[in-house]
Amino acid sequence: MPTPPPYGIIYNWDGAPHGYAEVPQSLEHFVERTYAPLANTQVGAHFWCVGEHAARWPSQALELLGDVHQRRYENAYTYLFTETVRARVERGEDPQAALLERGHALGLQVYASIRMNDNHFNGAQVEDLAGLHHTEMTQMRREHPEWLLGRQTSEWFALSWNFAVPEVREHRFRHIEEVCRTWAWDGVELDWQRHPFHLPHDHAYRLRYVLTDLQRAVRRLTDELSRQRGRPFYLAARVAGDLDMCLRLGYDIPAWVEEGLVDLIIPAGGAATDPAVDVAGFVDLCRPRGIPVYPGFDSGLPDPFVGPEDPRTKDRLRTRAIASRHYELGASGIYVFNWHANAETRRDLLCQLGSPQTLRRTDQLHAATHRYLHRQGEWRGAYDHDRVWGEVPVALKPTLTGAGPTVTLHLAGDLQADPPREVLLRLRLDQWVRGDQVRVRWDGVELEDLETQYCFVGDPHHLGDATSAAWLCRHLSPTQAGPGAHTAEVYLERRHPQVACDLVLTDLELLIRY
Repeated sequence: MPTPPPYGIIYNWDGAPHGYAEVPQSLEHFVERTYAPLANTQVGAHFWCVGEHAARWPSQALELLGDVHQRRYENAYTYLFTETVRARVERGEDPQAALLERGHALGLQVYASIRMNDNHFNGAQVEDLAGLHHTEMTQMRREHPEWLLGRQTSEWFALSWNFAVPEVREHRFRHIEEVCRTWAWDGVELDWQRHPFHLPHDHAYRLRYVLTDLQRAVRRLTDELSRQRGRPFYLAARVAGDLDMCLRLGYDIPAWVEEGLVDLIIPAGGAATDPAVDVAGFVDLCRPRGIPVYPGFDSGLPDPFVGPEDPRTKDRLRTRAIASRHYELGASGIYVFNWHANAETRRDLLCQLGSPQTLRRTDQLHAATHRYLHRQGEWRGAYDHDRVWGEVPVALKPTLTGAGPTVTLHLAGDLQADPPREVLLRLRLDQWVRGDQVRVRWDGVELEDLETQYCFVGDPHHLGDATSAAWLCRHLSPTQAGPGAHTAEVYLERRHPQVACDLVLTDLELLIRY
């Protein structure tokens, strides 16, 4: 199989435009809304999510969306979405064909994106199946609770399919096969990360061969379609952002690469953006086979917002910095997921992220990765597989040798050739008081004259003159922030003797402004 052409940006649409109008939505309105964010940007490929568990077309392999509850819906949006889909089926329209036609007219390649084990059942348990009203519920799932993971996985994902069950893999393959054979896609994406709970907990590594078996079966299918159609039919896979975590989830990426079971690989978080994707590790593994690596973004970062910029500005600063890091480490392009947008809301980023050249001289904020865990409430457990090498938050403890936690930032761009207006290193310390003494070494050299600024997020009117969190700031020269890896070591020299709690490094950021 030849290597896929360079795409710049891959844009994954989750199907939301089906619900972007009153019933009945016209096919033209649907297509226009779908491609409005993509047209005239750096997006080179559109990955269209064809659905989760039920079909949105007359199907021989799946139940039709809405059948399970006789077209009675749990909320207004589900009504709008599903009745729009049903009306198209009744009118004999083919939205997949229309998306392919428009995408090709715009010069894009269009893939079918198939979520291998999507679970939006709100934490429901196996014993809830009989009374659960959810449009994506299917009769098959209700009739076969023994095919689900249940208590063998994270509580929130109990209704996920158990891929150790042969009937489950056969069912998923029939779904994939029907989608691939019915339309003239340029390829198919197996989205293993939506959601990455496929095998019994602590058994996934040993059972990884069953996921490889399904990946291999799909590879044979795409090879057959390539021969029949006389053109490439590419196979992409979205997987975890760390090679070790892939194995723990059951994704044997070295075997997939060695056997040629994937043409394009997307390492990404399973819940929100993981800025610490091991791009270099995937690139090194895939380079001998010519497999491009497109690290993935999600809807946002789960980091707690601490300012000082407003959330929208900070999100864009972080996004550009993460993309620059990915390119510095060898990425072929960028993949974006859950970027719901109209013609304008994400256009600036979709015209910048597709190339390191267009990211040149853009304001960026490089930041330490937050280890984010969620144990209570909605989506509990969803983040456990992501950001496993998160560097913050971390308590600053007294040490025998004056050592402290070290954060590594991968920077891109020649700041001497393109001098910025400002290069600012800033560290946020929680539970800081005057009298605490904290030192910082940048690339092993201690920084002097750190400036202290109180953090007033959550206190917009600055009713007080001090807070329990502070930024330590220091301007750097362009020569101190050249391309490549840089380390910042933070160590506690003296804790105020009257404060018993830990002093915590919550954020470490390098701001570059032009």
